[in-house]
Amino acid sequence: MLGIEIVDPSLPVVLVIAGPTASGKTSLALNIAERLPSEIVSADSRQVYTLLDIGTAKPTEEELNRVPHHCINIKEPDEKFNAGDFQEIGRKSIAGIVERKKLPIVVGGTGLYLRALIDGFFEQPQISGEVREGLEMRMKKEGKEMLYSELLSVDPAAASTMDASKYRRVIRALEIYYETGIPISQFHSQHTPAVFYNTIFVALNWERQALYERINRRVDRMIDGGLLEEVKRIQTLGFDDRFQSLQTVGYKEAFSFLRSEISHEEMVALIKQNTRRFAKRQLTWFRKEKRTQWVDIASETMIDDVRSQVAVLLAPYLQS
Repeated sequence: MLGIEIVDPSLPVVLVIAGPTASGKTSLALNIAERLPSEIVSADSRQVYTLLDIGTAKPTEEELNRVPHHCINIKEPDEKFNAGDFQEIGRKSIAGIVERKKLPIVVGGTGLYLRALIDGFFEQPQISGEVREGLEMRMKKEGKEMLYSELLSVDPAAASTMDASKYRRVIRALEIYYETGIPISQFHSQHTPAVFYNTIFVALNWERQALYERINRRVDRMIDGGLLEEVKRIQTLGFDDRFQSLQTVGYKEAFSFLRSEISHEEMVALIKQNTRRFAKRQLTWFRKEKRTQWVDIASETMIDDVRSQVAVLLAPYLQS
């Protein structure tokens, strides 16, 4: 049975629907919003970008019209956006929702964004540009994998939360270590989160194979729904996988196909494989989030039961 701990009655209640890709987060959020006066804040690091619709499984126009959404389509693909930016914009969105006496529902699978929004960041030390430049030069000469191996040796705790291909995070962790002699994981552990909200974390827990099958079906729907046409349109507008926003599962494989580097069959297989790997990393992240309340689920129809549980739990805390 789901529960909520009210840590400070003066703070607003925020529902966070987290978990891996294709687990049904959007469906659950929309279902809850039909029962309670709510607005949705997307915590997806790619749905913030315009044009990236099919490949990010962005809510459809009909879904966006059903419930007010925030933090979607607010940046162009060539603009930079990070967790700090999301923290600022997301908190402003929540404040507005609370003022309108509605429930903020934060939905997404980008764990760092959720942490930034709910708990804030630890105070990072100032780092000289020389350290970063040196690491970036080494990466170009020696490769991303070398830097990741190096981080494994000096800060295995931080490395375990990262993907070797996401070199910016790896470089950030290494530069903090080499500048201060202190692992970034130690900085994280010394951070005592401030309390901004009374938060309930909910995640749908599918059996692993069932989740992977859902991912495979989603990829097939994306391909049939026009993913390649979307990528071609993005390309004609001058955007490609040089930009961070498009170094994303689904898009990067599509660009490789359009450059004739892989076959159509290989593209589809790689998108499925890389999405499953991404989901596995998301699961690892959210399993470590002790506040997450996992709800076992075996079919879409069970989402209605979860919706009812959440609605009954949270209804007393909404402002009249």
